[in-house]
Amino acid sequence: MASTTETAVGEKRSTARVHYRDKKTSTRVKVTENIAKWVISVGGVLVIGAVVGIMVFLIQVVIPLFGSNDPLGQVHYQLDAGDDIIWVNADEFQSLATTVDRTGNLTTFHVPTGEIIARDAFDFDGRAVTAVAGILDRNQVAFGFEDGSLQFGQVDFSSTSTAQANAPADLVQLTGRDYTANGLIYAPVQTGDFRTIRPVYELGEPVEISQFPIVAVDYRVGGTVERPTLAYVTVDSAGVVRVSRTTAQRNLMTNEETLTTTTTELPNLDLAEDVSVTRVLMSSGGDRVFVGTDDGYIFRYDLRNLENPVLAERRPVFDEEVAVTSMTFLSGEIALAVGGSDGSVDVFFRLQRPGIDTADGYEMVRSRVHASQGTPIVEMSEARRDKSLVTMGANGSVWVRHSTSDQVLFEFERRTDPSLPATVMIFPRSDGVLLVDREGGVDAWQYNARHGGITLDTLFGQIWYEGYSQPNWVWQSTAATDLFEPKYSLVPLIFGTLKAAFYAMLFATPIALMGAIYTSEFVHTGVRATVKPVMELMESLPTVVLGFIAALVLAPIVEEWISAVLLGFIAVPLGLMIGAFSWQMLPIQTAIRFDGLPKFALMIFAIIATAFVAYQLGPVFEDLLFYGNFMAWANNDIGTGTPFMFLLQLPLAYMIVAWSFKRFYGHYLRDRLRAMDRPEAGRLDALRWLGFLGGAIVLSYAVASFLTLIGFDPRGGIVDTYAQRNALIVGFVMAFAVIPNIYTLAEDALNAVPSHLRSGSLASGATPWQTAMWIVLPTAASGVFSAVMIGMGRAVGETMIVVMAAGNTPIMEWNIFSGLRTLSANIAIELPEAVRDGTNYRVLFLAALTLFIMTFVINTVAELIRQRFRKRAFQL
Repeated sequence: MASTTETAVGEKRSTARVHYRDKKTSTRVKVTENIAKWVISVGGVLVIGAVVGIMVFLIQVVIPLFGSNDPLGQVHYQLDAGDDIIWVNADEFQSLATTVDRTGNLTTFHVPTGEIIARDAFDFDGRAVTAVAGILDRNQVAFGFEDGSLQFGQVDFSSTSTAQANAPADLVQLTGRDYTANGLIYAPVQTGDFRTIRPVYELGEPVEISQFPIVAVDYRVGGTVERPTLAYVTVDSAGVVRVSRTTAQRNLMTNEETLTTTTTELPNLDLAEDVSVTRVLMSSGGDRVFVGTDDGYIFRYDLRNLENPVLAERRPVFDEEVAVTSMTFLSGEIALAVGGSDGSVDVFFRLQRPGIDTADGYEMVRSRVHASQGTPIVEMSEARRDKSLVTMGANGSVWVRHSTSDQVLFEFERRTDPSLPATVMIFPRSDGVLLVDREGGVDAWQYNARHGGITLDTLFGQIWYEGYSQPNWVWQSTAATDLFEPKYSLVPLIFGTLKAAFYAMLFATPIALMGAIYTSEFVHTGVRATVKPVMELMESLPTVVLGFIAALVLAPIVEEWISAVLLGFIAVPLGLMIGAFSWQMLPIQTAIRFDGLPKFALMIFAIIATAFVAYQLGPVFEDLLFYGNFMAWANNDIGTGTPFMFLLQLPLAYMIVAWSFKRFYGHYLRDRLRAMDRPEAGRLDALRWLGFLGGAIVLSYAVASFLTLIGFDPRGGIVDTYAQRNALIVGFVMAFAVIPNIYTLAEDALNAVPSHLRSGSLASGATPWQTAMWIVLPTAASGVFSAVMIGMGRAVGETMIVVMAAGNTPIMEWNIFSGLRTLSANIAIELPEAVRDGTNYRVLFLAALTLFIMTFVINTVAELIRQRFRKRAFQL
């Protein structure tokens, strides 16, 4: 309430009462503030906990890849299994095994206990076995005899299901899982029935091969069920190597079988009298034969033309005086593992190379040198499911190795007499080793090596895989055959992720940042109010839709009009520049009158018009620069690399010309422009730009011609064979998804710059462009940088666009016209089909952990740089 008082001179003065506001905050506000603080704090902690939980889960799934080689136990006993055992085979369940001795006696026993289950015999007709060999599965065996004959037999196992009600009543329990009756093994399964395992024996008729004893033999079974084939190689005591192929043809009407056998003598080994053959191997196709000798040499025969076999190569394997004591194929029968008398174990495979002077153009290359066992390798055997093998030393050491990962998985010691020769094998499921010596002593080991082929080197290093010309990074987790070796290098996936992100950011970053600067600093607020919501609306488009459009619509169009697309990358910026200079030539009143939406419409028109011109002139552009066929040019079939280098260097050449002019003549032109009116200055500025463009064209073409002259060609590097779904498509469409993120955040950061900085700059005489580039942008650098890094994180983690538009080829090349495979796309494609807790399953989780670490590192580095920018701008 106001009152009036009278002063000494009669003047009236009004006074006012001051009402003080009660500063006590209401209880409701305090409660609301505390609840909000608590919710925000708990939410932040939960977010951090969720991120940490994801990382812990990923690590938990990945750890078994590097620590899963566990020995599970060993059994040892003595069998009453005849004299001089020469062969053994076991079933996949480690329940039964059968031995064959030199006189043909068969003994089937229970592996965990040594209990004899059945006995039988092959009728060798009194002949002594001098050589024995089997196929990879060990169920087909060839016996060579002292009279020069061969007999082929079967030592196998059959597994069937027996209902519990049909099981014999006199079952005898052997272990907690196995029972026996009537020479069979009964093992209960989860359904309540029994798995019944029985031995299977069969011996064929003798085949006369030579007049001399057979000292080495190997054979393979192939063909089809209707027309099986049998190929075998023998070496007799006279040193003669023979190869035979037998084809069986069954008459479907009479069920009669007709055998056709072809035998060929191979070129003589010409061995010295004191040199003997230690091992002979035949490939699964019967087209290659390897003979190892005790003087350290391997002879390789080429049998692709059986009528004219060729001794293709004779090469020493080890150092002098080191004998070849054992040989075996690895699974797949491409690579050959060779053991030496000094404990060496090396791996070779045949490789075709130009300039090789061998008879067939191939040579044996040493792909891997394994750790020495320190004692002569007397026996080795391969696994059936992977690239592992077991090697037995003369001192009784038994090592389980994995060839690809080049590591010793297990080191066992024989409990049987090490001086006795023994037969050793890996169980069919690669989960144990069985060793039987000549007198029936048995050692059996169980182990778990589910991920024996995984090391940091196989995941991130270059591995020389079978059939490859050199060590390389390869991802190929599956194939159509069981003998395929999975290849789990993550490097191609990491490379593909970075490649996709690079090309996406190459498109997205300049467009998004220039758009943010333009709408923040130059356009009318009404235009900005329209443009920004539209850009944010783009972010809501599902990436699966973008990927679908990219793969089925955009990719075929770009492939058909690739020259027009490339021309468009040049024509559209030129069209915008022409429009900008045309705008500068307008009188100032006209420019002000049509500022805003009309100017924005002019830019849209310039883009559409130049894109149409590029579409029309695309064939002409292709004829002038790419010799009339861009696809053939990219494939390096025609022309030189000059045109592409010219286009690639044109922006850099323009910047060099512009900088040079500014450095020496910029002040002169600046003074001239200040003295002119707007239209005249615009015309002079346009002429200057045309001069820069002409100079850049000359400079770029001169440099491109010089690079071509000295032999440089971009083809085979950033440009190569064109694939329809490629990095160009991925980069363009992914940029469409990333631009809204970068634009929105960058535009907000630019708008957050205090207005007094702009006003001070403009008041000092700076132009709006100078203010934007030298005042506003540096001040908002932390926010702009964060926008770019968030966009990069989005590009690194993008999945559906890459799945649909990238071709999913895990190759390592920067060619913008080739495909790629990213970490996220690989996980999306393969994880649904991966066996839980299998190697592929865990490696995919390792890929997820790698992606997690990549994004974590990128965001951490981005935050550190952002804080540095922020401290610099804080003083403003």
